[in-house]
Amino acid sequence: MITFPNAKINIGLDIINRRSDGYHNISTVMVPIPWADILEIVPAKTPETTLTVTGRTVDCPSDKNLVMKAYRALNSVIPLPPLEIHLHKIIPDGAGLGGGSADAAFTLTTINNLLQLGLSTDRMAEIASGIGADCPFFIYNSPMMATGIGTDLTPVNIDLSQYKIIVVKPSVLVPTKEAYAGVTPAMPEKNLADLIHLPTEQWQGYIKNDFEKSIADKHPQIADIKQAMLDSGAVYASMSGSGSAVYGLWKRDNMAELPSNVLQQCAVFQANMN
Repeated sequence: MITFPNAKINIGLDIINRRSDGYHNISTVMVPIPWADILEIVPAKTPETTLTVTGRTVDCPSDKNLVMKAYRALNSVIPLPPLEIHLHKIIPDGAGLGGGSADAAFTLTTINNLLQLGLSTDRMAEIASGIGADCPFFIYNSPMMATGIGTDLTPVNIDLSQYKIIVVKPSVLVPTKEAYAGVTPAMPEKNLADLIHLPTEQWQGYIKNDFEKSIADKHPQIADIKQAMLDSGAVYASMSGSGSAVYGLWKRDNMAELPSNVLQQCAVFQANMN
């Protein structure tokens, strides 16, 4: 069975406070985008479950890959037969696009469908929450307001179908620890749950990513890419998650062409939003 784990973008990201368990309470809207990896899972011909990773280089041993973590998490709930898993990586890592989390979540849903396990979406999301904070979102894979550590999800009714998205991932790598070190948690002046319902053309300047300023100060290329997007007609541009990918939204009748100099050594994706 072949599936296509897709990326996400964050529209706004407020770091509200640090929890006693060391995590942070956040508020963000996550939206799926069609930049996708390729995942194939079939019954194994050997007694062991194996994972083969091709495509973009992933600096992670197979046994520590989130795909295998997902397999083990599901196996602890329902004993699974050995499987052959092939993951072809297309989504850049270290981007704030949730590629690894998507791979893990799609591993759960693909195995559930392949083996006809009959697990509900909510049950799979519960299992996914033990794998990583973004993983439950990809079980539902529709626009969600994420709060708590990112696992408390509420559907959000937003329509971006009239927009084109361009995502630019520079070669910059931003460790999550570094991203949080540059942020002072605080209650936002305005609630993202209200701001997200403003017309998209009014988001810029109101909906912000708390990680962005400190990371862009350290890595000016991120700020340059964002400004180039706005100069090229984007109605909204932002860094996604903890970075380093930057995305912009354009009205479809105002298609953008970004300056070639800002795209050097960058991975670039563009598509119409669904």
